Amino acid sequence: MFHAGDQIENPVTGERIVFHETSAENGGRRVVFETIVRPDGFVAAAHVHPHQTECFEVVSGTLGMRRGKEQLELRAGEDAVVEPGTPHKFWNAGESEVRFLCTVSPALQFERLIGTMYTLAADGKTNKKGMPSPLRLAPIAKHHFDDVRLPVIPVWMQRLGLVMGAPVGRLLGFGPTYDPIPGELSPAV
Repeated sequence: MFHAGDQIENPVTGERIVFHETSAENGGRRVVFETIVRPDGFVAAAHVHPHQTECFEVVSGTLGMRRGKEQLELRAGEDAVVEPGTPHKFWNAGESEVRFLCTVSPALQFERLIGTMYTLAADGKTNKKGMPSPLRLAPIAKHHFDDVRLPVIPVWMQRLGLVMGAPVGRLLGFGPTYDPIPGELSPAV
């Protein structure tokens, strides 16, 4: 569980998050965090939050964003809202780090999802885009289906793939979350 002031980093995508307000502190209404993205940094993949609104407020630098069919470049003082069901992705569009405040509401399991994905990347268990192997990802995606989905593949097809892939991933020892235990080996990517 995260608390205000906690930080996590994804060394593959170049993102660092500092939590300002967590779901535990507000009954799950939202999670608020600052994201710092190094030059050439990016979110791992385009995605959709089916039930959550995500607000981005740029503090410094230049944030590139694809929201639906729009391509945006946001600078300090500018913001963008991504409504539920809207495909989006972001990246650092400048030459220095970009910092932005992000609010996701309701929180659902967003913090847990981010914690899992960042920890996998930090442990070298993702590809160069920050994504784990499909069989490792399947149990995570099934568990977090209310938090995040793919933007292009129809929902019914994603559900079918996860119904088949998640049990295979579980058989291989991959769970819906990733919490490495110091000194223990975890299954390979």
